[in-house]
Amino acid sequence: MSNSPTDESGPLLGPADIRELAAALGVRPTKQRGQNFVIDANTVRRIVRTADVGPDDVVVEVGPGLGSLTLALLEAADRVIAVEIDEVLAAALPDTVAARLPGRADHFALVHSDAMHVTELPGPAPTALVANLPYNVAVPVLLHMLATFPSIDRTLVMVQSEVADRLAARPGNKVYGVPSVKANWYAEVKRAGAIGRNVFWPAPNVDSGLVSLVRRDKPIETSASRDEVFAVVDAAFAQRRKTLRAALSGWAGSAAAAEAALVAAGVSPQARGEALTVEEFARIAEHKGPGGMPGIRQSGGAAA
Repeated sequence: MSNSPTDESGPLLGPADIRELAAALGVRPTKQRGQNFVIDANTVRRIVRTADVGPDDVVVEVGPGLGSLTLALLEAADRVIAVEIDEVLAAALPDTVAARLPGRADHFALVHSDAMHVTELPGPAPTALVANLPYNVAVPVLLHMLATFPSIDRTLVMVQSEVADRLAARPGNKVYGVPSVKANWYAEVKRAGAIGRNVFWPAPNVDSGLVSLVRRDKPIETSASRDEVFAVVDAAFAQRRKTLRAALSGWAGSAAAAEAALVAAGVSPQARGEALTVEEFARIAEHKGPGGMPGIRQSGGAAA
């Protein structure tokens, strides 16, 4: 197997490089792990530019696969830590980095783990998260990383277009929901572009989008904990067609208790969850009465 750079893409991986690497490793992308490898050098360079990665950044990448984005990040950042669950891919990636960017190999670290179980990373604290996230776990992985590593100031993730819409949705939008509110707890969220299907191998049957998340300068001002706020969010959207008075009755202990908490928070009991900002959910959490049922789900477990 030749790992030498091609003239067209420089040290980055082009379509032929990706297929050659995959064949040598016996790797076939699996739907189970949501694997779609980026085969276009221009796309990964665009992602790095959009993420505003600079020479002082320590970037964590989740799901690096064969290393397309990893190499582009290593060209721009001070250090890259890649988190890969697949045993074969994790074993091969350091060799790919050493072969194609030998001068940067000591600025790269590999963590062979499920990203949902990662609670610490080697080296300096990460300043940015840049990743092509597997579609089937994109939201929980994103929320887990934001919660676990408060040093992450900027995030740019490539996700299924529909998921990108949900993450970046504003109150009142029909796709505004649990991912929208929880992401907004941590960061200012916006769509940052679209990605065509033909830059992937295999080509997915859905479009992809980029989502930018910039960590809030100041956390949401509330006396409620994150888990208490997220419990209200989960309850509100579990029955999103119902009014908040009805949807929060289980969370509060009764419909009357829910109404009391809503009125105290300055929120109409007849409103629905899709109309509320994260700040309003926090105010509701602050006014939960003593008889309410505790929230069931924890902060990292949002459903897409």
